Amino acid sequence: MRIGIIDYGAGNLLSVKKAFDFLGVNAFFVKSDGEMESARAIVLPGVGAFGSAMESLKDLKSSIVEWINDGKPYLGICLGLQLLFEESEESPGVKGLSVLQGKVARFQADKVPQIGWNSIHIIKNTPVFEGIQDGEYFYFLHSYYVVPENDEIIISKTVYGGETYTSGVQKGNLVAVQFHPEKSGQAGLKFLKNWLNFLRKISKP
Repeated sequence: MRIGIIDYGAGNLLSVKKAFDFLGVNAFFVKSDGEMESARAIVLPGVGAFGSAMESLKDLKSSIVEWINDGKPYLGICLGLQLLFEESEESPGVKGLSVLQGKVARFQADKVPQIGWNSIHIIKNTPVFEGIQDGEYFYFLHSYYVVPENDEIIISKTVYGGETYTSGVQKGNLVAVQFHPEKSGQAGLKFLKNWLNFLRKISKP
């Protein structure tokens, strides 16, 4: 099974690949449309600003949207979650991938960004959270959070600065989380193992 990691200059690309390498999975960097074709699933990691990320993704945007709309497996991490939505307060006027309805808002907390470990509250039983306890801690690093229009896609929430926000979504074969599994120790590896097992069980579109 080959996992394609979208390479658009995000800082955590190598750590994501190392996590998959540790799990014995063939993960490779995707820089062009043609390279996506051999992947069983794609991963969009990300750190940085919404607007600059969309600019860097402009050559791959249509292929990523088509991939997701075709029901092919997708994992978004941090900014890779936020970019799925229509717009962000971080970059007014910049359109996201818009495969999910909703927006990205900025924390109103005194201390921004949120950096470090925080717990998740599991909203829905889903294969990616199998064996992960409600209240498990994961590593976060972000100043913005997603506000989905459709509550049905929310699989986890987290509290920061008095705000309860969406930290995980799933819609069919699309899974995306605000936390960084590749930086979350054993809990993060468990999450990635669960996602890989999920891939093995679902039929190819």
